[in-house]
Amino acid sequence: MQRARSIAITVAGLAAALAACSPALDWREVRPAGSGAALLLPCRPQALTRTVALAGRQVRLALHACSAAGQTWSLAFADVDDPAAVGPALEALGRAAAANIGAGVGSGLPLAVAGATPNDASRRVALVGRLPDGTAVQEQVAVFTRGTRVFQATAIGPHLPDDGVDTFFGSVRLGP
Repeated sequence: MQRARSIAITVAGLAAALAACSPALDWREVRPAGSGAALLLPCRPQALTRTVALAGRQVRLALHACSAAGQTWSLAFADVDDPAAVGPALEALGRAAAANIGAGVGSGLPLAVAGATPNDASRRVALVGRLPDGTAVQEQVAVFTRGTRVFQATAIGPHLPDDGVDTFFGSVRLGP
C-alpha cells in the first residue's frame, strides 16, 4: 500500500513537472516564399502581399503572420531595389510599428540575424502601447536587411513570454 502511494505521488509529480515544461506554443520552421529567410513560428502563418509606400517609394510588401496563445507573430519583407533606400526603409518600418500602437521610442535589445547585411538602421526594440480599441500591448520589433531586401519581424500581444520572443527572434536567419 505504501509503495503504491509512493508511486502515485511520483507519477503525479512527474505529470505536473511535464505539464509545467510543455510548450504553450507549437514552434515550426517556416521559409516564406521569396524571402530568403527561415525562422520559427509558433503557428501556421497566413500570407498577404500588397503594395505600400515605404520611405517614399512604392514596394510590394509580403507579410506572413499567425496568432497563438494571445500573441501575433510575423515577418514582413520587401525589396527596395536601391541600396541607398535600405536605411530609410528600415527606419520607416520601425517608426510605423511604434506608431501603430501609439508607442514612443522603445528600449533597445540585442539583434543578431544570421546572414543579415550590416546596417546602422538595423535594430530590435521593445515597445509598450495600445491597440486602436484601447487594449494594452507589448511589442518587440526587429528591422534588418539582406542586400536591398528589408525585413521586419514582430511579436505583439498583451504579454510576451521571454522564452517565446527569444525563440522567435533567435531563430531568424537569412541566406540562400
